[in-house]
Amino acid sequence: MFARPGLSTAFRTFSTSACRSANFISNIGKQPIKIPANVNLEPIPTGLAVSGPLGSTSVPFPGFVKLDFSEPEHLTVSVEDRTHKTQRSIWGRTRTLIANAITGLTDGFTTPMYLVGVGYRAALEDDPMGVRPGWTGKRLNMKLGFSHPVYVPIPDYIKIEVVSPTKILASGTDKQILGLFTAAVRKNRPPEPYKGKGIIVGQERVKIKNVRKK
Repeated sequence: MFARPGLSTAFRTFSTSACRSANFISNIGKQPIKIPANVNLEPIPTGLAVSGPLGSTSVPFPGFVKLDFSEPEHLTVSVEDRTHKTQRSIWGRTRTLIANAITGLTDGFTTPMYLVGVGYRAALEDDPMGVRPGWTGKRLNMKLGFSHPVYVPIPDYIKIEVVSPTKILASGTDKQILGLFTAAVRKNRPPEPYKGKGIIVGQERVKIKNVRKK
């Protein structure tokens, strides 16, 4: 069997330089961030200070992360050496943290939690320990199928609204802290895979197992 003339030459002239250069770009980090009129951004030695209608916070990042305010009402994030793997990974993460901080201090974040199960109920009540540093003086009283109620105190950076006995709305300005709180609540009764009973957070999907009958 003979190879066709010129076929090997065609393969040798194929170039992948465009693909290699594309790998040096962060698809998330390169996107500009829109700055609302009611948000103030101020660079600080350790990162960026963000203040808005719902409060203030700071986003820390290394010195190789650069901020560009040249475009009006927009912020662009970049790094010194985009060919460095660590800098590229922190590039996209920093852009996401700044965007989340701006959204949290203007609109806030809200995560629903659903209590699925017969007799499962939740109510918001006063905490017997009262108001103390770091806590609001309120707690969740949940019936989750145990012989005893489950109590979850509410920290001062989380706002809780019990819309119905089986639906809880948790809101806050910090997306990460809100996620940690809802995960802690879910841990009291994670959804089980046979009937789907438990605490379901947000758009979580519970995969139900098929029970084989003998």
